[in-house]
Amino acid sequence: MARVKVYSTGICPICDKTKSLLVKWGIPYDEVRVDQDPAGLREFSQITNGARTVPQITIDGKWIGSFSELTELHMDDGLDDLMSD
Repeated sequence: MARVKVYSTGICPICDKTKSLLVKWGIPYDEVRVDQDPAGLREFSQITNGARTVPQITIDGKWIGSFSELTELHMDDGLDDLMSD
């Protein structure tokens, strides 16, 4: 099981971009398609406090946010810190 989880849908271009960046950065992830997985949708709602947009990202079960927060973390070297723990 990967430490990073991406909640996404099949018609979300930003989800695709998020997953591509994670691959580029060499960070393995698990994907939960909230448009196909009712249990995943419930988990998504609980972890994100009811977020209504995708993608949403968690690391070790901690909600990070969306694409913007992920890229900010990466630019500030915070992503490296989280992944090295």
